[in-house]
Amino acid sequence: MAAVRRYDILDTPPDGAYDRVAAMAARLFKVPVATVTIVDEDRIWFKAAHGLEGVSEISREPGLCGSTVLADDTLVIPDTLADPVACNNGLVTGPMGVRFYAAAPIITHDGHRLGTVNILDVKPRSITEEDTRTLADLAAIVLDELEMRLAALKALRVEQERRREQEEARARAERDKASIEAFAATLQRTLLPPALPVVPGLELACHYATASPQDVGGDFYDVFPLDAGRWVFFLGDVCGKGPEAAAVTSLTRYTLRAAALIDPDPDTVLTALNSALLLDPADGTRYCTAVFGLLQPHEDGGFTVTVATGGHPPIYHLPAPTSQPVHPQAIRPQGGMLIGALAEARFASTTFRLAPGEALLLYTDGLTEARTENGDMLDEEGLTAFLTERTGPASATALVEDTITLIDTLPHGAGDDVALLALSVPAADADVNAVAATAHTIAPAGPTPEKHP
Repeated sequence: MAAVRRYDILDTPPDGAYDRVAAMAARLFKVPVATVTIVDEDRIWFKAAHGLEGVSEISREPGLCGSTVLADDTLVIPDTLADPVACNNGLVTGPMGVRFYAAAPIITHDGHRLGTVNILDVKPRSITEEDTRTLADLAAIVLDELEMRLAALKALRVEQERRREQEEARARAERDKASIEAFAATLQRTLLPPALPVVPGLELACHYATASPQDVGGDFYDVFPLDAGRWVFFLGDVCGKGPEAAAVTSLTRYTLRAAALIDPDPDTVLTALNSALLLDPADGTRYCTAVFGLLQPHEDGGFTVTVATGGHPPIYHLPAPTSQPVHPQAIRPQGGMLIGALAEARFASTTFRLAPGEALLLYTDGLTEARTENGDMLDEEGLTAFLTERTGPASATALVEDTITLIDTLPHGAGDDVALLALSVPAADADVNAVAATAHTIAPAGPTPEKHP
């Protein structure tokens, strides 16, 4: 019975191969009925039946198939009425009136008998030894079909199991990916200000986009107040990505805030950050670049800006638009060293005025390292050319939106994280109060500004 179950053949639909064996047996032996049966625990099920209509199974009673399956040899009963066992079988005593029966057992390679190949007639007759061997050969053909079917079933089950495992692995990977992205997004939000503040007389806009939603980027920025109308801004880039970079980013951002409250001199603040990074157990391996600036309202409008840099790309000072081409000035204090690499690092600062109608653009190197159509990096030269050629207003929001559009026109966008921070002073004839009431935060998903009252 275990072998019968192994072949999984019971109650399967008709199959041409088994039907042909039954038809061949009837034709070879010139009998009206031939069948291929599988013997179950309490029934004999017909896999194929030639000349037997409307019968799919019979009870497992001795005499015919029920007796054949118990022996290894072909069973031949020339006259069923003369056989003490077969004479009581329902096929003999019933409407069919079977008088001749011969069957060969279907024997597996490991010796189990699954069923029979039978020939039946309604009149007594005899067959030769060669006929019995032919009947046994037909039973062997049925076994070959069963073995091929079993092999195909096994292959199908293996393939189904493989696909199931692949689907489960894919589903796990998707869940893991979603969890990682959610974790990265949540962690990223904790490293950035939820919104830019409102600075009287100043317009602010920012943009942040990571290269991959599964990685926490190391870029950062912030703007916050001090006292007497003074404000601080900074932007930078921590080396690396992931949780370690996030830890350094958090340390960097809060160190800059804390140091500025003690002494907002930009050189002093960057020196404090350098010391804090070097105190970390991973001394010399966790470093960053940064621009730190101090804004102080100017008596004639605008702001006096003092900035210090540590290993960071230059910031751009955009003059007020005129009828003539204007050229942005790259502010690049000389001598600013990488932050967190050397205890004796020194930083460079400069002071200038941000007048009405002018703007500042700060960015991380993901912008200038983006590739153009010919495969070259955009670099500072390309960024300078872009800022020179743009015709939009020198407002923080327009400046950030135009820069995002520049990134989107590149073949592969930005290959690294990009952070942008822009500051602008409205022109003298602008509605200063209206500008002061709005700070613009440009979301990473696109250039549409979200306004925060």
